[in-house]
Amino acid sequence: MNVEHILTRHFGKETQACAIVLEHSRMVAHKALRIARALNDPDLDLRFIEEAALLHDIGVCGTDSPGIGCSGDSPYILHGIIGREILEAEGLPRHAMVCERHIGVGLTVDDIVRQGLPLPLREMVPITREERIICYADLFFSKKGNSLNHEKSPPEIRKGLIRHGEHRVAIFEQWLLEFGG
Repeated sequence: MNVEHILTRHFGKETQACAIVLEHSRMVAHKALRIARALNDPDLDLRFIEEAALLHDIGVCGTDSPGIGCSGDSPYILHGIIGREILEAEGLPRHAMVCERHIGVGLTVDDIVRQGLPLPLREMVPITREERIICYADLFFSKKGNSLNHEKSPPEIRKGLIRHGEHRVAIFEQWLLEFGG
């Protein structure tokens, strides 16, 4: 599978955004693969982890995110849903679910209702171990220009998650124990 071709086809003329998303996704993929290999679990699908990590933010192409060069119509919070739609249309249903389920540490129906998010009322939390590894690795990296190449520390991640509730930090702590840093 040519991941770069899929990304560039969907980002089109948004070359700055594509470059940022691709760089971010490469760092996420590298960390996710490092974690997966260290777990030494023969049931983990390393090829899927790499591909899905590289494609997890494809939905950003449809968002209004001028800070990274995107001029779509949708709010950023919808990038997981948009990504799922794109990858399902590409014939990649497993990869599509990573897109939908990777926001933060995942979103529950309760989270969506409580925060008034413009999302469908369904559970969007990572289910498989591969999905959790990618979601976890994604927490360590930002797409913001000056911090694009900075890997966040666990305290930095906790600080970002606490704004959305203690339960999110608790999930991160579980993953930290399971997957390490």
